[in-house]
Amino acid sequence: MRNDLKPVELMVTSYSRAAAVCLLLILACAADPGHCREEQAWPVKKTLVGKDGGKSKDVSGIACSTATGFPRSCLVIDDDMQAAQLVTLHDGELIAGKTIDLIDNTFEGRPLELDGEGVAFANGFYYVIGSHGHPRDKKHKLDPKKHADEIKARISASSQVVRVPASTEGTSADGIERTDELRNVLASSPILAASMDKRLEENGLTIEGIAIKSDGTLLAGLRGPILGDERAVVVPVAVESLFSGPPGAAEPFRLSLGKGRGVRDLARFGDGILILAGPMADGPGVYAIFSWDGASENVTLLAELTSFDAERKPEALLPLDKSPAGLRVLILFDGDKEGAPTPVTVPLP
Repeated sequence: MRNDLKPVELMVTSYSRAAAVCLLLILACAADPGHCREEQAWPVKKTLVGKDGGKSKDVSGIACSTATGFPRSCLVIDDDMQAAQLVTLHDGELIAGKTIDLIDNTFEGRPLELDGEGVAFANGFYYVIGSHGHPRDKKHKLDPKKHADEIKARISASSQVVRVPASTEGTSADGIERTDELRNVLASSPILAASMDKRLEENGLTIEGIAIKSDGTLLAGLRGPILGDERAVVVPVAVESLFSGPPGAAEPFRLSLGKGRGVRDLARFGDGILILAGPMADGPGVYAIFSWDGASENVTLLAELTSFDAERKPEALLPLDKSPAGLRVLILFDGDKEGAPTPVTVPLP
């Protein structure tokens, strides 16, 4: 070991990366206790399955059939899968259960993922929403002319909302419904039509959050586009109209979540909505949690998640419970094994 390191550096080199991160989180909590508490990842028992059959590294959404207490029955999605997975949430751990097939889209015999980006629960059903956007293609391997058919097929696969009965057991698709009507709603919006089917890095349209209000309004939160006045977009539509149709036009909400920030997840909390906001672009950035009434364009910043490593990407948000210290939420991360579910306590206004 090098002997020219400073004491703090010696501590970091003496532990695993995970231990070092925990140390930094503890220091951050001590410096700003109102914004950071209980930041130790919960274990996942059994396996949250990923695309390769191993542990998921692309957890992108979670919702539970009950809003309070433990244990809770929940549904988790990985955006590289055609399936979702049942989990049991305890206070301190997740227990992975069976997977449920959601779609069966293919291209040239290959399965196409839903690119599921959010989960909500309402009135006995889970709702899983696809990104409704151009396939992620950071290295631009998809040529718009040469691969036009594949791009179209992948957009079609991701442009679905899937309704899953909470009583579903096993992998059977019995009772599962799918709709692509939300795509028509998005295309009919003057502020969104030009962003349809564009790459995310070109300010293209991509959904990453879903919540359902008590009146049956589905809220689709967009990571992109970011509007010219630096506002993010949430599109409201009656959830039943998506399955019984036609849903008609919608008037999107334009929310100020900070420069360059879009919606990374939505979660219903009481009569309101929690918003997990983060950079529209790839790469490091500051994520934040906002509260929103779901009816106006007024949002309240609860906390910026500055205690996490800047390279980590908070991807899913689940309210846990309230206490005098504030609101405890569970954050799951894209890129971490099985989402590294981490509880965070944020202040309430």
